[in-house]
Amino acid sequence: MGLGLQGCSVQSANKSGNTAKSDTSRTLTPYFTAATAKIKTPDADGFLQRWLLLEPIVKPNRSNTVFTDSYLRSAFATEYFPNQFSILPKNGDKVKVGEQQLTWHALESTTFNTKLFRFAYGLYKPVYGVLFWAVTVVNCPEEIKNVRMAVGSNSASMWWLNGKEAILLSGDRRMVMDDCVSNRLTLNKGKNIIRGAVINGPGMSDFCVRFLDEKGEPIKNITISYE
Repeated sequence: MGLGLQGCSVQSANKSGNTAKSDTSRTLTPYFTAATAKIKTPDADGFLQRWLLLEPIVKPNRSNTVFTDSYLRSAFATEYFPNQFSILPKNGDKVKVGEQQLTWHALESTTFNTKLFRFAYGLYKPVYGVLFWAVTVVNCPEEIKNVRMAVGSNSASMWWLNGKEAILLSGDRRMVMDDCVSNRLTLNKGKNIIRGAVINGPGMSDFCVRFLDEKGEPIKNITISYE
C-alpha cells in the first residue's frame, strides 16, 4: 500500500452492478436511516457512518480505467456547483448542476461502508457514470495530532480534511477498508469538516472512512454531525 497524497497501488476488479431481479421497489432501507441531532460516535471499528450525500452528478464514463491521477484531479477540480469546496450543506438543500437539480440528504449508513449505489438507486437516480459528493463533520474534544485518514472506495475518490487534500484513490478499484492511508494529519479541537468525491463508471459505488492513530488503532473518541 502506498502512502501520501499521490494515491495508492491500484487494484483491478470485475464489477457487477446489475440490480437483483427481486428488487420490486426502490428504497433507502435497509442501507440508510435518516440522520438525527442525536450524538453519533464512530462504529466499533471507528468508521464514520453519518454523512450528507448529494444526489449523483451525471458524468458518463464507459470504463473505470480512465481514472488516472491527472484525470481525477481535473474532474474533481471542476466546479459543478457554487462553493463546492467550502459549503457545509443542510439536509434538503438543493444545487443546480447543469440541467440537474440535486438535493443533499443527511443519512446514516447502517453498515460500515456507505453504499452510494443503493443511495442513488433508492432515489431513482442514475447509478452508472456518476460523481458523488459527501460531507461530514467530526467533532474532537481536544486536538489530535499524527492521525491518518484511512479510506476505501469503489471506484476512484479524493478526500479533503478542513479544506486541504488528504488522500487520492485512483484507478479502477473495489472498496476495501483502509485501502489507502494518508500522511499524518491533525484533527483540530472542535469542528473538522471531511469532504469526499467518489466517481464511478460501470459497477457498484461505495466508500468507507475512518481515522487511525500512530499505532494503527481506530480513533473513536470523536463525534459525528452534519452541521
